[in-house]
Amino acid sequence: MKIVIQRVSEASVVVNNSEVASIQNGLVILLGIENEDNQEDINWLCNKIINLRIFPDVDGVMNTSLKASEGDVILVSQFTLHASTKKGNRPSYIKAAKPEVAIPLYEKFIETLQNNLGKTIQTGEFGADMKVHLVNDGPVTIIIDSKNKD
Repeated sequence: MKIVIQRVSEASVVVNNSEVASIQNGLVILLGIENEDNQEDINWLCNKIINLRIFPDVDGVMNTSLKASEGDVILVSQFTLHASTKKGNRPSYIKAAKPEVAIPLYEKFIETLQNNLGKTIQTGEFGADMKVHLVNDGPVTIIIDSKNKD
C-alpha cells in the first residue's frame, strides 16, 4: 500500500456535484492498494498515520500526532499511486489492485483507522470521479509505502 498524507486546514471531496466529505484541521490521505497488500500493511500504515508527529505543539514545532491533536481525516482511494511510467508516456496501472481485491482492503483500512483513532473518518467514493479540494497546511506532504518500512 502507498499513501500520500497531506496536513490540511480545510478539505472536501465532491462527487457528481455533491459534497460527500468535509473537514477542517486534519489529514487528507490518498490510498493506493496493490494485489499483495494485506491486513499487516493496513495495521502498519494506520499506526503510522495516527502517531506521526506532524502537527504543531504549543511552541509551533511539528511534535504532535493526529490522535493527540484530535484532527479529522478524509481517506480517498487512488489507484494512480501505483502508476508505472518506465515505458512510454502512458502510465501503466498493472500493479494497482482490481476492485474485487481493493474494495475489501479499502473497507478494512477505514475500519482499522477508525478503531485506532477512536473516531469516524470521512471518505471519498471508491471508483468515482472525485474532486478533492484542500488547503495544504505547511505545506506538509508525506509519502509512505508499506513495502518500504526501513
